[in-house]
Amino acid sequence: MKPEEIVALYEFNAWANQRVLKAAEALTTEQFTQELGSSFSSVRDTLAHIFGVEWVWLERLQGRSPSGIPDAKEFSDLELLWSRWAEHEARMLAYARKITQEELDEVMAYKTLSFGPGRNPRWQMMQHVVNHGSYHRGQVVTMLRQLGAKGFGTDLITFYRERSAAAGA
Repeated sequence: MKPEEIVALYEFNAWANQRVLKAAEALTTEQFTQELGSSFSSVRDTLAHIFGVEWVWLERLQGRSPSGIPDAKEFSDLELLWSRWAEHEARMLAYARKITQEELDEVMAYKTLSFGPGRNPRWQMMQHVVNHGSYHRGQVVTMLRQLGAKGFGTDLITFYRERSAAAGA
């Protein structure tokens, strides 16, 4: 992967995260934490998982290996989660925007939370963050629909189309 491709993926990831968070604003606090029987029990827990895993990977990308992710219960409401996420997202985008090809190709060792040691090129780690978020955002979209919120798309091609339209292309 090239640095500009990583930047595009991370801008997509931020765009998609913001769309999901915006849609979740339609929920009451009770709906936000309501158990729905998905991989993570609620919209809050799934969003907190996406945020937490992004945070862990950014730490790893910078040579640190945290021992856990933030607890979803820290986020009593969407506003609190969104606030923490906005700060993190700014750091993620800044990191992606300054990455060099040499750094992308560097193989990094890290400690996983459950599976022992890991070792991957940085570009694979960064690509994984976006793929992981896409998977769980799809779950959130389903949960939002179950709760009566309006559906919306978070596909990469939708991001590219919107970006193209905004640029006047």
